[in-house]
Amino acid sequence: MKNYIITIARGFGSGGKEIGAKLAKRLGIPCYEDQILKMASDFSGINEALFHERNEKLRHSAYVLGYLRKVPFTTVAKPNTKEFVSDANLFNIQSEIIRQLAASQSCIIIGKCADYVLRDFDNVISIYIEAPRAQCVESIMDKLGVTQQEAHRLIEKTDRYRADYYKYYTQGGYWTNPVNYDMTLNSARVGRERCVDVIVDYMNIKWERRGL
Repeated sequence: MKNYIITIARGFGSGGKEIGAKLAKRLGIPCYEDQILKMASDFSGINEALFHERNEKLRHSAYVLGYLRKVPFTTVAKPNTKEFVSDANLFNIQSEIIRQLAASQSCIIIGKCADYVLRDFDNVISIYIEAPRAQCVESIMDKLGVTQQEAHRLIEKTDRYRADYYKYYTQGGYWTNPVNYDMTLNSARVGRERCVDVIVDYMNIKWERRGL
């Protein structure tokens, strides 16, 4: 296998992004999260701010959702069409970037429904990282300097919009469904550093790639 991709979905505050960064350093490969938004902007010419505005979020409007359904989630719209800057097309452009990455280099991709986008690729391992609410709250309080109440609110809000986004763009899939992933890890029980060890061990098992 010339290249491989590891996708990481994560509950807010679970440390998934940190684990992805540690894993990337261990393996000597890049880790992409918001960088994909810039790459999608460069690829399409659409303002990067639009990609950030809709990053793993849906606009909860029956009108908007009904309109998005008219745009398929597989083909990038042409620049001269009104659908070009639609939410669905922003998703399509990001998905095209993710597929190009999967075909050309080894890397880690955080979020972006990457496990679903790359579901037909045989060089992908998909991981879901979660932790109990108490540990997530503590992590968010330490990282963002917010109160316990605000940390709870941010976790509920962020996990809800990530779940809605995933469900919409995967045609009804459940973001936390363990069947979507090669493995689900509880970062509080395993430890964030040890999560990296477990993922590397699994890579060796799945692909028989020793010495990664």
